[in-house]
Amino acid sequence: MKVGFARVSTKEQDLNIQLSKLDAHGCEKIFQGKQSGASIRNEEKLKELIDFIREGDEVIVTRLDRLGRSLKSILEAIESIHKKGACLNIIDGSLNTKNDNPFATAMINLCGVFAQLERDLIKARTTEGREEAKAKGKHMGRLPALSDKQAKELYKDKLNGESISALAKKYSVSRPTVHRTIERMEQKNNK
Repeated sequence: MKVGFARVSTKEQDLNIQLSKLDAHGCEKIFQGKQSGASIRNEEKLKELIDFIREGDEVIVTRLDRLGRSLKSILEAIESIHKKGACLNIIDGSLNTKNDNPFATAMINLCGVFAQLERDLIKARTTEGREEAKAKGKHMGRLPALSDKQAKELYKDKLNGESISALAKKYSVSRPTVHRTIERMEQKNNK
């Protein structure tokens, strides 16, 4: 049986490309999820796949890094697949472990090393960019729902007796945002 495994790291990413490739390769069952390769949820999905497969099955992934986010986790997944008597077919890497030979084993290890290297480089570049932006005084993360001027006005309105619900409606924000804004303004005033 051909069994697919598709994974994307975030909820915003789309699984459809992987799913269509797995369908085109004749997968009869596909395990899928939107979770980080380093997460417990990914380990659970891999365990479901490994528990499901039988001797002679072929596990198909679009890329080797779909199995995990570190070389160790990828190699453990491959070892678990092989222990069940199944083979691994990596579509984008044109690699299939059905032919158990030293070359295939070496290629899998190399692919895993390069997948980890790519992730490490992305992480390093992201960290550098974040640090550079902070050094330049750029705001990191989500922008506040209210400008400083609006926050001051909201706080003044609260001091004048307006309710949280009325303020939320007036400034088109949620009640928790009103509470956080009031807390922030009180902290500023207490300094």
